[in-house]
Amino acid sequence: MSKIVPAVMCGGSGSRLWPMSRALYPKQLLPLISERTMLQETLGRVSEAARFSAPLLICNAEHRFLIAAQMQEGGFEDGAIILEPAGRNTAPAVALAALQAMRDDADAMLLVLAADHLIADQDAFIAAVDAASAAAEQGYLVTFGIQPNAPSTGYGYIKVGDAAVSAGVQAIERFVEKPDLATAEGFLSAGGYRWNSGMFLFKASRYVEELERHAPDILASCREAMAGAREDLDFIRPDEGAFLACRSESIDYAVMEKSDRAAVAPCDLGWSDIGSWEQLWAVGVKDAGHNVTHGDVLLEDVSGSYVRSEDKLVAVLGLDDVVVVSTPDAVLVAPRERSQDVKRIVDRLKSEGRDEHNTHVRVYRPWGYYEGIHLGDRHQVKHISVNPGSVLSLQKHFHRAEHWVVVRGTAVVTRDDEEILLTENESVYLPLGCVHRLKNPGKVPLSIVEVQTGSYLGEDDIVRLEDVYNRVDDTPV
Repeated sequence: MSKIVPAVMCGGSGSRLWPMSRALYPKQLLPLISERTMLQETLGRVSEAARFSAPLLICNAEHRFLIAAQMQEGGFEDGAIILEPAGRNTAPAVALAALQAMRDDADAMLLVLAADHLIADQDAFIAAVDAASAAAEQGYLVTFGIQPNAPSTGYGYIKVGDAAVSAGVQAIERFVEKPDLATAEGFLSAGGYRWNSGMFLFKASRYVEELERHAPDILASCREAMAGAREDLDFIRPDEGAFLACRSESIDYAVMEKSDRAAVAPCDLGWSDIGSWEQLWAVGVKDAGHNVTHGDVLLEDVSGSYVRSEDKLVAVLGLDDVVVVSTPDAVLVAPRERSQDVKRIVDRLKSEGRDEHNTHVRVYRPWGYYEGIHLGDRHQVKHISVNPGSVLSLQKHFHRAEHWVVVRGTAVVTRDDEEILLTENESVYLPLGCVHRLKNPGKVPLSIVEVQTGSYLGEDDIVRLEDVYNRVDDTPV
């Protein structure tokens, strides 16, 4: 039997976990449960070499360098990363993974996982995967049905059938849309219903066959996209035009609900999709007052609350059942039971043209990061950190001049025809329009303070002339 190929879906913005989760730095890239990020936790649970092969990750192009860096940091650098030109839901994303897996092994077994789910019981997870594998060998498409512990209205449900497909795997009687509360309570009391986890295991070839039968247009678009795929550094880029022509559809609607070979592996994994602050509170380690805290937090007469600080001291007095989350540029305070409504705040930020829904104060780039220190009239101050051995693009600006001061490390600065070596406490002036580049030749991170002056200070005032990361002018990431 072939090893199982983990196909990890890394899309989504996690807007209900704002202000921690942002569009350009979503929840799957954050350390919400442990010191490792959600992505690293997911990759870690499928890292057993005897059972799993190197993973396939499917992600948004805007997150590609962050995901690649987290894979390397976690020791998962052997995996491949497929860049979706645009989000088209799970059926096309899984099709890309299946077609890629079949290039290496026509009989490949695909385990589809989300990058941002919590699974607390690793042994139960492996047991469920093994049970699903046996059914998948028989040609079944297996989904993992989670034992409900509450009448949740946030998940779809699966009614487990009476017929056994194989040990630990049952036929599916029906799929149920997200119910209202009364219906969910009925499901819980009746038994036989499982949460639809959005995790699947099947042979890649069987998924392609079922997609051909039930959604041939999706398969045709994905085949064309992968046939025209090109390699870009360590990434696989499907043909953009072909993939954009694909309709958006979930794997449940496109295949699972229509297939006569769909099955479910009922399991209890300590699973959560971590879709809100309420859920993070539910799975967190609580103190005597049933509070979950992270960071520099001081509580007085507080109970049942989730309080998190990413920078400054946060003190809470005399409140119960609240969520308080502080980041360098935003603070959220809400009743815990309304944490699902945080998306409304994100929608307001978007409609009002604010950027706090999109990025943090610290913005990551493939070479390191920058963060704003001060923004004034016709001037801006930033801190820039460049990883050892990394280099920024060769570029110029039409609207601003820059002054760089090295505060740590060593910099090699290109300024038109000059190459200048700077060490700590040395600086360089880059006049408007000059061609310039910053490189860290050392073995420690390079930190500089950048002072920008000019009529326009936006990040899109960049003309890239050379770039080792193959970025273009309209994609600042």
